[in-house]
Amino acid sequence: MTLVNFDKLNKMAVDRGKPFDVLIVDDEKWVQDVFRDFCELTDAFQVELASNGKEAISKINNKSFDLVTLDLIMPELSGLDVLMELKKINPQIPVMIITGNATDKLINEAGVMGACRVMYKPILLENFIAELTSTLSR
Repeated sequence: MTLVNFDKLNKMAVDRGKPFDVLIVDDEKWVQDVFRDFCELTDAFQVELASNGKEAISKINNKSFDLVTLDLIMPELSGLDVLMELKKINPQIPVMIITGNATDKLINEAGVMGACRVMYKPILLENFIAELTSTLSR
């Protein structure tokens, strides 16, 4: 991991006067924990977790997030369903798709619906932080 990514993130958070609020949506607890742990390596993030689409939509309805990471393959509500609802609530919010086994068709649909990035599991810490930094820099 390069310190440059953390330095830039920390400077961005200091410049805005508060950490970035990030919602991590994944039905696998260990994935949530890994991404939360990645984010907690810096003070630039405040992280909330959602283990399914309904919980994610509820959180998004009740709080403004700066970034959402979203799994595509989940029970009950798919990531695409969540993405569609999320974009109705806040069309400007950046959504990063993080998936392990989505088809090209699903990935393309997510892009059309407004996802800004796609990452494939497993994700290295350095790549995850670089993508968050790049997305939040926009």
